[in-house]
Amino acid sequence: MKKSIKLFSIVAAATMVAGVALAPASNAAKPKVCLALDTGGVDDKSFNASAWAGAQASAAVADVSYVVADAANPDYAAEVKSLVDKKCNLIIGVGFMIAGEIGKAATANPKINFAQVDDPGLVGGKALKNLKGLTFASDQTAFLAGYLAAGYSKTKVVATYGGVAIPSVTIFMAGFENGVKYYNTVKKTSVKVLGWSNATKTGTFVESFSDAVKAGQISKNFEQQRADVIYPIAGGLTFATAANSVTSKKSVVLGVDSDMWLSAQPAQKGIFLNSTFKGVGEAVKSVISETAAGKFSNAAYVGTLTNGGGKLAGYHDMSSKVPAVLQNEIRALTKAIIAGTVKVS
Repeated sequence: MKKSIKLFSIVAAATMVAGVALAPASNAAKPKVCLALDTGGVDDKSFNASAWAGAQASAAVADVSYVVADAANPDYAAEVKSLVDKKCNLIIGVGFMIAGEIGKAATANPKINFAQVDDPGLVGGKALKNLKGLTFASDQTAFLAGYLAAGYSKTKVVATYGGVAIPSVTIFMAGFENGVKYYNTVKKTSVKVLGWSNATKTGTFVESFSDAVKAGQISKNFEQQRADVIYPIAGGLTFATAANSVTSKKSVVLGVDSDMWLSAQPAQKGIFLNSTFKGVGEAVKSVISETAAGKFSNAAYVGTLTNGGGKLAGYHDMSSKVPAVLQNEIRALTKAIIAGTVKVS
């Protein structure tokens, strides 16, 4: 009996540390789909949460579960190995930082299918039959956000910052600056962007996705430089910026990845100008559906404005504060980007 209790305690502890969670009702006939999440937790109200929501929505056709990297000491290799050992049929890496280990595991385990969010799914520049990339043209939605921020700003200073300087973050920042520049060209004005420069490829970063204190201080620094619209590319840290904005009453916030207005605290809802929605859940559902139907392929998924893999989520409480003319311009700009008449980069 003591041995059984000890074993249960070890398993329970490992489950808690690894962040394992199972969707209800497993079915042996369904493919076993496992998500390897990055730091921030499954309830980060952003990237991880969107991916898990997409997996949960697929529970009718797949047995889904996840593990999450430890924020203080992430071990992505061990995280992915735990899912290989669990004999998952499809392993989905969520977050750019996990991509390297997903590629190694896919190479070593050709009978297991893999997918990677925010990565083209290449190993050494080459495609693998069992590895699918799930990527997004995030610069499209960020371009819209930049135009919107520039059009809304009263001080003619807007800002962005990132969690970590990785391509899946900086693509947003680059698109944002290009959107502001496009507004300046169309309107013959000079709205300034803080926090990122396409010319030097440098910007402001928290250097993590978990340091809310630093994210809040960055936001205050931007406000001191007269920024009145702030666009964090830092997952859940966006809410640290939102909390500062509520207190300071000097800025509004653009959310990222999901419709952050939905997850914001009541006091924060009124300062979310909009959010650049990334269809992570849609991408996850897509590859799970392919797997369940026996049609998995390594053909890359790319989320765009055209296929719904990206969009502006909505103005919500800010709708009456955003001029109708600007809202119409955003609609027209969206159509122009889809048509290819406006280039975002």
